Amino acid sequence: MTRQMLERLRDNTFRRLPRLRIRGERSALAFIDEVGFCSTFHRVREPLPCLWVAVCGQRNPRFPKHTHSDHSIGLTWLLKDVLPAKKQVYYGKLLKGRPTLISLSCFPAFFHLIRGNKGSGDYLGDYRAGLMTRTAKVVMDALLDSGPQYTPDLRGACRIKAPEQTREFERAIGELQRGFWIVKTEERYEPSFSYRWDLLDHWLEEHVAAAQKLDRAEAVYHLVRTHIEAVHSSRPDLIGRLLDLPPAEVMAGVDRLISEQRAVPDQSIQGLPGRWIVGCLP
Repeated sequence: MTRQMLERLRDNTFRRLPRLRIRGERSALAFIDEVGFCSTFHRVREPLPCLWVAVCGQRNPRFPKHTHSDHSIGLTWLLKDVLPAKKQVYYGKLLKGRPTLISLSCFPAFFHLIRGNKGSGDYLGDYRAGLMTRTAKVVMDALLDSGPQYTPDLRGACRIKAPEQTREFERAIGELQRGFWIVKTEERYEPSFSYRWDLLDHWLEEHVAAAQKLDRAEAVYHLVRTHIEAVHSSRPDLIGRLLDLPPAEVMAGVDRLISEQRAVPDQSIQGLPGRWIVGCLP
């Protein structure tokens, strides 16, 4: 294996070729379902597919200066709105704190690793244990009491409407997204731009129920396997950093992949330092 060979494999999986680029909803959904999870616009240091790169159909596209008139930016923006609104993928701030798209086949594994078996009412236990901020708790209270709400209404219900409280509200929303408590279900552009928020348990009820039946080791294995199959080669430290998992859990998942002959350990890749886990091609 050489670095050039690895990048050619990723060109196909990541849709970094003009003939493979994403052109609409159908190809975008097929891409996300195949790779399992990807960033929306941001390219991270750890190998990870990116929806915007796949829309561009290039290995290293340049981010445009004028995003409002750029076709690839516009299509990526549309897709990250439409697919979650149709409940075809999950979208939220997750990996590396960045907007992430997750296939519904991977959603239960992510949910289990982050929320475990906690129900929607268990946020109060997290708050009392100091694991949730007061503002996040107030947002949860409002959504439980009144159901899905657009941002202005939700801020009003939480009594944090003042302009100087905007960052406090946004931090709480980010905290609840990363904790898999809430989900953005819609982006409204008229009469003014606004998000619509709901409890994740209500919005993807069937998939949340599936997540609560999972074993933690099985959830880790599922994500490690999906990731290796998408990126073709990685290291346990990179996987752990990307998925925010302890090294021992990552290694258990990797060891199972190796035992099932889905990956080969301790490989050198010409042009890259260190030793790598290389996925076995089907």
